[in-house]
Amino acid sequence: MPPWSRQRAPQARPGLPGGPVQRPSGGLRLGAAWRAAMHQRPLLGIVLGFAGAVVLGTVLLVLPLSGHAGLRTALFTATSAVCVTGLTTVDTGTAWTGFGQLVILLLIQLGGFGIMTFASLVGLLVSRRLGLHTRLMAAASTRTVGLGDVRSTLVRVGRITLAVEAATAVLLAVRWVWGYHEPFGRAVWLGVFHAVSAFNNAGFALFPDSLEGYATDPWIGIPIALAVLIGGLGFPVVVELLRRHHRPSRWSLHTKITVLMTAILVPLGTVFMLTAEWSNPATLGGLSVPGRVLASFVQGVMPRTAGFSVLDPAALREGTWLGTDVLMFIGGGSASTAGGIKMTTFAVLAVVIWSELRGDPDVTFFDRRISAAAQRQAAAVALVGVAAVIVPTIAIDLTSDFGLSDILAEVVSASATVGLSAGITAQLAPWHQVVLIGLMFAGRLGPITLGAALALRERARAVRRPEGQPIIG
Repeated sequence: MPPWSRQRAPQARPGLPGGPVQRPSGGLRLGAAWRAAMHQRPLLGIVLGFAGAVVLGTVLLVLPLSGHAGLRTALFTATSAVCVTGLTTVDTGTAWTGFGQLVILLLIQLGGFGIMTFASLVGLLVSRRLGLHTRLMAAASTRTVGLGDVRSTLVRVGRITLAVEAATAVLLAVRWVWGYHEPFGRAVWLGVFHAVSAFNNAGFALFPDSLEGYATDPWIGIPIALAVLIGGLGFPVVVELLRRHHRPSRWSLHTKITVLMTAILVPLGTVFMLTAEWSNPATLGGLSVPGRVLASFVQGVMPRTAGFSVLDPAALREGTWLGTDVLMFIGGGSASTAGGIKMTTFAVLAVVIWSELRGDPDVTFFDRRISAAAQRQAAAVALVGVAAVIVPTIAIDLTSDFGLSDILAEVVSASATVGLSAGITAQLAPWHQVVLIGLMFAGRLGPITLGAALALRERARAVRRPEGQPIIG
């Protein structure tokens, strides 16, 4: 037989002597490629997890069992719940049945806790063991520095979440039973729903006017505001505060910045609301002095980014809304349930400006030098956040009859996942609502994925170009 006519002998397959090689089919190759991509890009798993939760929530909310909402309303509500925003096109307390409200509650919990964090914790409880891939995704979601800390971090996250929500729910339920004579079952449901919504900075309420009816009630306003603040600090900060609360000198730089910015922004928001609305008869003007202070405190905390309102949003002055927009844009702490560009980003940029004005060669904060990479990342996140506000605002303003102040408030609220509304969400055109859906999703995941992606792309170069000095300003 000529050599060219010989047939190639079957190659031996490892583990099966003499057997032919079994090449994977197209589907198996695709699955292997997908798993490889997920291993290499854990952030992709977070994005897909949130998207899957939105799809599942939409399917459940469009069912007649949840209410009689259309597909767009169900999609808008599911996205708002998963992204812990709080913007709605219908009244949550009346448009949805008990089952629909339960779905919204679960979506808020999943979104606030983090889809990947939640999945990792469930896997830990079931198998008592985390694989490397799951730990990578959990680390990306919780911003844990070391992979060895993921397991303990997830357990702490679960305990903190349950503890804060349970304590808040008990306080609220007791108040609704004793102070407002609500039936026990409804009082418990109100307490649980608003506690979960507050800690996860979602801002969903079961009352048509949010919390305006409790503007001067400290037993309702203060527990909700405290839950919002704790959820807005971020899990890494809360864990460190619990472990080293008596030794501030040993706090990490991130914790110090977050605590400092919180200590600045909370009183600033309170004083701003108190000053701007003091003489407004439609908001603070008709309240007593203690009531004005309490309402200003609660309303000043909400832009961080909860979405509850104790003052009529439609009655707020335009200057008040503009200041609220700024607070919403800054948002809360990194790796928290809050949105915005995050307080750390804003603080780094502020210190950069201050150092430049002083002519300092290095940017320092709490006796620590801020790396050039962190400065660039902060600038990138902030500028992308500005673009995410300006472009949709212009587009909606050119195609609607609403005022610029109202449109800006809706766009900032959506992109910063706040939920405060000027009252025009339900009146917007369908494609405007679709834009808000995209902003809520991008606003929830954008700063996380962008910041992490920029950090992961950092690499050393063997060759550096000659330095140039353009004229600035």
